[in-house]
Amino acid sequence: MATSIKIDDELKGRVRALASQRRRTPHWIMLEAIRQYVAREEAQESFKQEALESWRSYRETGRHLTVQETNEWLESWGRDDKAPPECHE
Repeated sequence: MATSIKIDDELKGRVRALASQRRRTPHWIMLEAIRQYVAREEAQESFKQEALESWRSYRETGRHLTVQETNEWLESWGRDDKAPPECHE
């Protein structure tokens, strides 16, 4: 699918310079930039949706871990095979 975007001369020059330095085409640089941006935004949206689902679940059930429980478990990483603590009300 061919798509066109309008970019100002300054940005166009920066893309051309970077493409030359990387021995790539300006098209490759722009496509890679778009791929990375979309992947980053998708990951951020996924994180947001997971957080909202966790918040919804907490409001419905009240199940949680305290900061102390979480910190104790995290501090055990690399020292033993301690399982994560169970959520409770």
